[in-house]
Amino acid sequence: MAETILCPHCLSRVEVGKEQCPFCDKPLVNSNPPGTLPFAALLGRRYTVGRHIATDGEGILYAAVENTGGVRVMLKEYFPVTLSEGRGPDGCVVPKEGREVLFKTTRMDFADLYRSVMRITPATGLAAVLDVLEENDTVYAVLEQVSGETLAHYLTAHPRCMTPAEARSMLQPVMEGVAALHKAGLVHRGVSPANILLAAGGSARLCGYGTLGLRTAGSELKSQLYDGYSAPEQYSPAEFEGRYTDVYGLAAVFYRLVTGQAPVSAVQRKVSDSLLAAQEVEPGVPGYLSNVLEAALALAPGDRLQNVPELMGALTSQRAAESLTRPEPPAPRDGRISAKSLFAGSLVVILVLFLLLMWSILDRNAPTAESQPASTPPASSEPAQIKTIPNFVGLTFLQVNTDPEYSAGYRFDIVSQEYSSEYGNGVIISQEPEAGTTTSEEKKTISLVVSKGPEMVEMPNIVGFTRESAEKELTDNHIKASFFLQENNGDYASNCVVYTDVEPGTFIDVNKTIVNVYIAKERVVYDPPAATEPPAE
Repeated sequence: MAETILCPHCLSRVEVGKEQCPFCDKPLVNSNPPGTLPFAALLGRRYTVGRHIATDGEGILYAAVENTGGVRVMLKEYFPVTLSEGRGPDGCVVPKEGREVLFKTTRMDFADLYRSVMRITPATGLAAVLDVLEENDTVYAVLEQVSGETLAHYLTAHPRCMTPAEARSMLQPVMEGVAALHKAGLVHRGVSPANILLAAGGSARLCGYGTLGLRTAGSELKSQLYDGYSAPEQYSPAEFEGRYTDVYGLAAVFYRLVTGQAPVSAVQRKVSDSLLAAQEVEPGVPGYLSNVLEAALALAPGDRLQNVPELMGALTSQRAAESLTRPEPPAPRDGRISAKSLFAGSLVVILVLFLLLMWSILDRNAPTAESQPASTPPASSEPAQIKTIPNFVGLTFLQVNTDPEYSAGYRFDIVSQEYSSEYGNGVIISQEPEAGTTTSEEKKTISLVVSKGPEMVEMPNIVGFTRESAEKELTDNHIKASFFLQENNGDYASNCVVYTDVEPGTFIDVNKTIVNVYIAKERVVYDPPAATEPPAE
């Protein structure tokens, strides 16, 4: 039986080698650049290669189709130009002579990176890696195709400055995605408007995964960095990169959104740091937020905010921002102690010696136990007062902690905070000891469980996801769902999400809402009967 592909144009099933699709009449002949995979080629007996999209120092990006479900995807082929001789007649990637070991090592780095990302996606704010396969003596990563435009393209069409609230809302899922990468031990190193996709519905996702070599100048690969967004340490292979490298990129994107201009390139800043504070560029930026961006864009990694949760908190809360950016008192120069500090220390020593001398004199003159008259027994104390603990459930922690009637007799300790659809944020859910319990303690400690309010989660855009990927995305977001099959007249990819009854981007209470998800049934595609030989005369 002849092998088949899906037409990259109309997704109809066609025999491999056909020069034209019999269903849409569009050409299937190779139109991709020399050295790339041919258009309409079959890869791994599962994917149909589409058009060439881009090439970087690490490899080649193609549009493609997953043949089983008819899902449009992206293919990233590991094909480093500095280490590869070219492609052989059999389609295999040939390493340069003398570079075979390095080619294999970096190929393993590529495979490990995408397999690691595949284990944590789909996830909020990250474009999903769907598959990793090895063929043609190289490695292919299969990526989710996100419909929408890049943030770079959007900013070109919408040059106005965003408000801090708009910028936080847009970048929140991306920051959460980068935090998820860091939790898995990964660093992105390519955070920039070019690698942030604004999907249909407005949600942002980070793509553009790359190995260390691609994101570091002077490496064995032809590097791809982003002026204004790549951190200073990325411009030298001798410097170590870490989570703070992505903090720099996220802060640089935020700076661009609220000021309307990209930060000065790190290379230029290392020569002469002319980066203006965000508030100097755009007076509408609050001072605390400008200080946060300045701290996150520090040239020296040690002077920078160190992780994404710190950055997220500081961009959201002025109090958190001020606690992170408040300058420490300057240390004495050259390690010398100032005269003022020396004088103050001397006074402390003299005072301590004086107190010791007085104590010694008083102790020597104190009467002995034998010379003291017999002491009278202390008067019996009054019996402890018994009180009944009131019911604090339903009151806010602020109420009970500031009410003089409560605070005089009780000490309140929050032992945990939980999401609740019944109680609002800050309201007490339960207490220990329970209401009605009696106590004789003058200041009884009451342990409280306080509500964080409903667990509100933004509905992700899962249209086009396979059922398995959609279930994982919803589970990761704690969203409950019911799945229903949708009739498929050929317009939808089989076993993929057609629509949901909750619009993407809507915030829902996950403890009260069940989302209905509609999955396309198997699509019916007409396969013409094979041509038969005319009967012999």
